[in-house]
Amino acid sequence: MSSPAQGGPSAVREKEEKKGFGKKVLSRMKTVLKKATDPSSRRMSVAAAKPEPTSAPAVASTSQTAPVAEVPAAVEATKVPRSQIFAERAKKLGELYGLELPPSEWHKTEGHALRVEKPIRMRVHRKCHLCSTSFGVGRECPNCTHPRCKQCPRIPPKRTEAEKEESRKKRAAIIKERAEKAPIIPDWDPTPKKIVLKRPAKTGGQDLYYRKPRQRIRRTCCGCEKLLAGTKTCEGCQHTRCTDCPRDPPKKDKYPYGYPGDAPSARIGHYQCASCKHIFSTPPTDEPVCVKCSHTQCDRLTPRKVEPEPDPEILKSIQVKLEGLKLK
Repeated sequence: MSSPAQGGPSAVREKEEKKGFGKKVLSRMKTVLKKATDPSSRRMSVAAAKPEPTSAPAVASTSQTAPVAEVPAAVEATKVPRSQIFAERAKKLGELYGLELPPSEWHKTEGHALRVEKPIRMRVHRKCHLCSTSFGVGRECPNCTHPRCKQCPRIPPKRTEAEKEESRKKRAAIIKERAEKAPIIPDWDPTPKKIVLKRPAKTGGQDLYYRKPRQRIRRTCCGCEKLLAGTKTCEGCQHTRCTDCPRDPPKKDKYPYGYPGDAPSARIGHYQCASCKHIFSTPPTDEPVCVKCSHTQCDRLTPRKVEPEPDPEILKSIQVKLEGLKLK
């Protein structure tokens, strides 16, 4: 039996919770640091693919579009060392969780990453100076219906002329720095590449490539029963391939009157009455006479594809299911 001096089940539960929290924090730090080394991260893809909006609306309204090579985003992209990104993230994680992450635990910090500097956008809010309620879309306070006036404070407050001048100087310095540096064009191809699945041969010969399975169709001569090797004329008896020559695998349900490209049969012919559209079969040597209407002018059917008629049993089962789904 365990003694109660150990703290009981509550102490064990507290230790497990602390241990689980430490694991979660460590897993979160590894995930954040791994994003810096991933070349397909969302931030890098946005910096490389989406151009920053310019302040020239007249260019967008014209009918002529600029070529892809002259995108201004290529000029604004800058290279940042990955070690610097890791150091900043490790510092932020240390301030949040109070843990030290030495550089020895970082992975793949070599190389650079592309970054695009964008201006910070600030949302402007207004508060009522009577009840301190934030205004919505309208100009009246939703609490006391006070119309917005100049005494209502603005968050953030308007910048002074000195702050505006300082912002202009910083923007001019950034534009000058970008103009002096050479443009960085990401070397990526937007067109998807075709993936070829292959593996090396076990005997050291040609590699094995994956190909989709295909059905091989074979035709046999109806006269000498010799295989037709991709031709319409038999090499043994010089017989032209006809509708009587068997096909492997057969498809009589879709091609009951012969397969496309075959010559008419010399044993039996399929005819369709021009009057009642009835289809019947008779030897080609006899005169075709319709069985239903005794019509003599009948056309011989050429090999064609015929859609099979729906099975009545399947239609009945579908009707039963639909009746069962009706709401009472």
